[in-house]
Amino acid sequence: MKSPFLTMPGTREAFLSVHKATQGCGVPPKLLELIHVRVGQINGCSVCVDMHTRILKKSGESDARIFALSVWRETPYYTEAERAALALAEAATRLCDRPDAVPDEVWKEASRHFSEAALGALVIAIGLANFANRLNVPTRQVTGDFVEQYL
Repeated sequence: MKSPFLTMPGTREAFLSVHKATQGCGVPPKLLELIHVRVGQINGCSVCVDMHTRILKKSGESDARIFALSVWRETPYYTEAERAALALAEAATRLCDRPDAVPDEVWKEASRHFSEAALGALVIAIGLANFANRLNVPTRQVTGDFVEQYL
């Protein structure tokens, strides 16, 4: 089927409105994009991985940081704040993989680097990325050059 974003009127606009609210809350735009890519990698969402890596590339992000995102722990390319946000994104995406879905250590590290408003923006961005994945993956959305129209 077509993407639920395209078949249900108002859905895409509502999603983009919430996404826009995460902007300007103290989280660098590139970090929000890195989160979208990492969550898409975990959930196997080709549309999100493709779209958000294209956005990162257009914003001047380095190839090294884009290519190494799936192994961010083993590379020197990310700041401590980015690592904290990526750890939070992974924990909040893999909620059922452990008894304590988002361990206190992950939350404490994120809160060392981000204000409450920025943490809220991070959690919402992670939730939005997962929401998009949960629409795209079950409906077998396949990426392609069409994503350019949404950048």
